[in-house]
Amino acid sequence: MSWESTVDYYRMINQGVKEELGGLHSAKIVLYSVDFDVVEKMQSAGDWDAAANLLIDAAKNIQAAGADLLLICTNTMHKVAPQVEAAIDIPLLHIADATAKVLEHEKIGTVGLLGTTFTMEQDFYKGRLVEQFGLSVLMPNESDRKIIHNVIYEELCLGNQLSSSKFEYLRIVDELSGQGAQAVILGCTEIGMLIKQSDTSIKLLDTTEIHAQKAVEYALA
Repeated sequence: MSWESTVDYYRMINQGVKEELGGLHSAKIVLYSVDFDVVEKMQSAGDWDAAANLLIDAAKNIQAAGADLLLICTNTMHKVAPQVEAAIDIPLLHIADATAKVLEHEKIGTVGLLGTTFTMEQDFYKGRLVEQFGLSVLMPNESDRKIIHNVIYEELCLGNQLSSSKFEYLRIVDELSGQGAQAVILGCTEIGMLIKQSDTSIKLLDTTEIHAQKAVEYALA
């Protein structure tokens, strides 16, 4: 939800449309960028109703501007996706569903999950993967979950990518692989700024890239 990863969404969606249509084509996008400081305070306070209302208001504005579908460009805020979806008439393209369909296509049944503590520890995300798609989801241990979360909020959302944090993330990816993960979901849209597939032989699923690609497919279908 930080603008740091919004830049990647905007670039990837436009690149995808250009690749599909060629020439001077680009994506028609209605972008509602929130003040992440406000959202982070709601998250920290556990005030998810206020967060839902904020995104509902944004979604209604996007619908009124003529959008054909909606993306919530963050994994964590899919905690309030059901409330947002119920408040609008256009379809919401769920980031966990888009990711799970890639796993289904590649016949991967056991995955590791990195993200904010909200995404890793609460059931709105991993529960959807388990219950709707039959996946087995592995989590880092408590101390590693704290490292992952802190790097997201204290570094990546501020545009900082530290080599020491990259080392820790790759260590955690290796440990999840050692526990049986066939792939690891980068379940926060900022994580792809820090680690990439070229950094490891373990399959990484960048949810920003997957979500953007699915949006292009859906929009052009």
